[in-house]
Amino acid sequence: MKTDLQNIELACFSLGNRLFAVDIMRIKEIILPQKLSGLPRESDLLEGVINLRGELIPVMDMRNRFGMPKADERERVPGRLLIVSLQGQMLALAVDNVQEVITVPAGEIKPAPDITEGIGMEYVLGMCLSHEQMFMILDIDSLLAPSDIRLESLRG
Repeated sequence: MKTDLQNIELACFSLGNRLFAVDIMRIKEIILPQKLSGLPRESDLLEGVINLRGELIPVMDMRNRFGMPKADERERVPGRLLIVSLQGQMLALAVDNVQEVITVPAGEIKPAPDITEGIGMEYVLGMCLSHEQMFMILDIDSLLAPSDIRLESLRG
């Protein structure tokens, strides 16, 4: 995320009652969930792959990435897939709901409090307040480390 600009545009989404944001420049598109194809091996991080206009794109369930339980039937929503570029490969992030795009002055982005370490905050660049709601700004590049899985092996 570029912090040398005066303002940063962030796409905001939710996972349960938690609010997150991603630099809009990292998102290629936002789509409805697609039919998943399975992977040859079980993965704790990836649910499967989708075929988007002939390109195979792995899908990461963001609830799983943050150690959150899957939504039960009462709170299940259709959700959205955020298609992002990660390590030169497209990746679909499965989220509960995409809310809005906000513009935040770079100076208003604050580091996460030290007390929050160890609860998924290693994926958070900072936090910001918008419309009296606190958003955790994700570091897209930290979501999938090379040691987690090689996206290259999923290319068709």
